[in-house]
Amino acid sequence: MFIRFAAIVATLAFASTAFAQSEPPRERPHTFVAADVFDLEYADNPQISPDGRWVAYVRVTADVMTDRFRRSIWLVDSNGANHRPLVQGAGGYGSPVWAPNGRAIAYVANEETGAEVRIFYLDTQRSATIARVPAGASNLTWSPDGRTLAFQSFVAESTDDPAALPPQPEGAQWAEPARVINGVVFRADGEGYLPNGFAQIFVVPADGGTPRQLTYQARNHDGRLSWSPNGRTLYFSANAEDGWEYDPVEADIYSLDITSGAVTRLTTRDGPENSPVVSPDGRRIAYVGFDDRRQGYQVSELYVANADGSNPRSITASLDRDAVDPQWAGNGAIYFLFDDQGATKLGRVGANGGRVTTVLNNIGGTDLGRPYTSGSYSVNAGGRYVATVTSPTRPSDLMGSSGRHLTALNEDLFTGKTIASAEHIRVSSAADQRPVDAWIVRPPDFDPSRQYPMLLEIHGGPFAAYGPSFSAEVQMYAAAGYIVVYANPRGSTSYGGEFGNLIHHNYPSQDYDDLMSVVDGAIARGNIDPERLFVTGGSGGGVLTAWIVGTTDRFAAAMVQKPVINWTSFVLTADATNFFAPYWFGEMPWEEGAQGRYWARSPLSRVGNVSTPTAVMVGDEDHRTPASEAEQYYMALRLRHVPTRLIRIPGAPHDIAFRPTGMIAKVRNTLAWFAEHGGPGVPDARTGVVTPPSEAN
Repeated sequence: MFIRFAAIVATLAFASTAFAQSEPPRERPHTFVAADVFDLEYADNPQISPDGRWVAYVRVTADVMTDRFRRSIWLVDSNGANHRPLVQGAGGYGSPVWAPNGRAIAYVANEETGAEVRIFYLDTQRSATIARVPAGASNLTWSPDGRTLAFQSFVAESTDDPAALPPQPEGAQWAEPARVINGVVFRADGEGYLPNGFAQIFVVPADGGTPRQLTYQARNHDGRLSWSPNGRTLYFSANAEDGWEYDPVEADIYSLDITSGAVTRLTTRDGPENSPVVSPDGRRIAYVGFDDRRQGYQVSELYVANADGSNPRSITASLDRDAVDPQWAGNGAIYFLFDDQGATKLGRVGANGGRVTTVLNNIGGTDLGRPYTSGSYSVNAGGRYVATVTSPTRPSDLMGSSGRHLTALNEDLFTGKTIASAEHIRVSSAADQRPVDAWIVRPPDFDPSRQYPMLLEIHGGPFAAYGPSFSAEVQMYAAAGYIVVYANPRGSTSYGGEFGNLIHHNYPSQDYDDLMSVVDGAIARGNIDPERLFVTGGSGGGVLTAWIVGTTDRFAAAMVQKPVINWTSFVLTADATNFFAPYWFGEMPWEEGAQGRYWARSPLSRVGNVSTPTAVMVGDEDHRTPASEAEQYYMALRLRHVPTRLIRIPGAPHDIAFRPTGMIAKVRNTLAWFAEHGGPGVPDARTGVVTPPSEAN
């Protein structure tokens, strides 16, 4: 079993406060405390067996000794019984895939010695290594006859260096050679500077052998893989045409002949075709995509075409919601996920189109930090399914088509604790009376006779959505004594194309009015002290937080996390420079008149209005909204003598919470800043006891 945090005494220091050095408390904390982050678990990537009797899934837990979220593979039957580990250890284990006969599960193991493709055999309860893949393996999939596994892996390419250094003497210690960059996209958040090479497709015998490379084109062949029923062809999606570096949205579907390696392009539309999956009879393919109109938000529809790519047609055009991850259940029905008004749902539609049926609600819970929409599922040929489900009080567990929960991964942690729930509200925007969804999370010891400070938490994206899902960060804010409010202002996904594109070439704009209307609506419901309002948000939420304090002084303090401050510097330094300018602005910053439009939407243009104490936080390794953006804002505030603080999280990418301590540091530094400006004290990281700021000083 996984080791719970309470079994280990560890000292973890943070910039704002440290874990208590005293003896462990005699009584168990009754609220969610910072140390509980190390005890959280959630289910991800469930895979139902061909006969529907078993479910393999990835179980994610935090490791207090390595400060990592560790992944292992577990097995449970369709009734929730016989729950046991299939493979676990010091490495990371994921991507489980059932063999067609249901007697084995292939998976990817990542250990110190490198990555391997392995197969777990149910009869012997043992694993065997099939192939060693030093660069890792993705989209692992079995051939229909169970004899072959296909996957994708990175293949490095060497380049001639005319500026190479002279030979290095034996034993000499020289600096690293110059990094010569030629690509349009040369770094990626969470990965750093990208090596020279491409993702290619491989096959390997299921009984072991040397992986055989099938593709060699200087393109990334990195989309989902799907076999034809006869095992002679692989289908995949990729952006493999000329000019691919300058067209970040484009992707087409290709067929790959296993024997000859011949690649045939099947679709040619201007826009992405992604996630192809072949029908069981091999006659059709389903995929998702849209006609590219160069908009900030474009709704992905579910398409069905003949196996040769001909006669494509959308079968969810009337849904006006993003369709993702299509899977066939027999030849007549296709399942898929879609977000609707902040909630992820499992849908089903006939292969010839028709009405979309919602099969299951409340999917999600695979994003522990903030309440983003998320989730995964699996369905077999008979229509039996399993999915990850969530609530405001629980991270994801598994639920089967019987409607029964198959796991309860956090009951041992949450038993005896009061976990705050979320109340859904809907307000009318002051901008145009459009309805805006929001959720209110009250402190676990909420007293209806008291007034509380309010914390507005703003989602990023900006094309993303919050919903009624578990959020460790929201729970920590609520346990500290805040009424937490989060919302889906215009631009949020899950409300259709028109609502999402209200901020197209117009961000930030009336999304500010939406958020202020949410604040007013929450205050009107009572128990909020209007003199103690606080605001924070990350990425797109950081943009809006900086915009808010540059527009109003109604907030007592703000924490701007990993923001964009200056759109000109951002579009030329972020890790997707080929996307942001053409899709979010429709023009390059050097074009005539563009600088005025870029500047008008930059929070830095409003820094002269800021009087609110405003701290800034960013990860040291953030390549999405580079640390230089946060530094610009911090220095501008400092030069204006506005109370401020720059907080850099060492080693953190854009997802500051990619490590447990990153999530904790993000929340506790925010709480500490707010406590300095009228908020409650910061709870002890282990006991949850809040020391009033006056006493702490």
